[in-house]
Amino acid sequence: MRRATITRTTTETDITVSVDLDGTGTHQSRTGVGFFDHMIDQLGRHSLIDIDLAATGDRHIDDHHTVEDCGIALGQALRAALGDKRGIRRYGSCHLAMDDTLVRAALDLSGRPFLAWDVDFPTATIGSFDTQLVREFFQALSVHGGITLHVDRLRGFNSHHIAEAAFKAVARALREAVEPDPRLGDALPSTKGAL
Repeated sequence: MRRATITRTTTETDITVSVDLDGTGTHQSRTGVGFFDHMIDQLGRHSLIDIDLAATGDRHIDDHHTVEDCGIALGQALRAALGDKRGIRRYGSCHLAMDDTLVRAALDLSGRPFLAWDVDFPTATIGSFDTQLVREFFQALSVHGGITLHVDRLRGFNSHHIAEAAFKAVARALREAVEPDPRLGDALPSTKGAL
């Protein structure tokens, strides 16, 4: 099955997200935050996880609640789609080069959320998008997805490239981690007996 749909409604946002871990990277993001939609499209395309995300939020204030709450809902959807995590590879990593930029992402679908973030942006915005929101999204994704996630900018001077490389690197690491491991069968990738 490895699919899930999450609807999350608060006084600040109304979000519905569907994921299919065994998809082809089909993506559709409709949040009203143009650059963020572009990043979610990258996440779907390069993870090969089908993502359909629709959100409305209090954007008259700013984009913060919309972006953060999309991270929460997407993390919850990934966690639900993974179920008990039997047979998955569990770990994933990627060094992603994009023009001037090199970003490293490594993750563990451990159920123990943690974000280690060493990504600096040379500008405060990308167009009208606040670069601080990139970290906010991944923090929410990590916590609500139960993901240990490390992301490091190794080099880069263009903020757009840095953000996009981070999303693509996490996508490639996710693709690896959620894939079924043909050598595991139905076993859990843990000596603890639970993830």
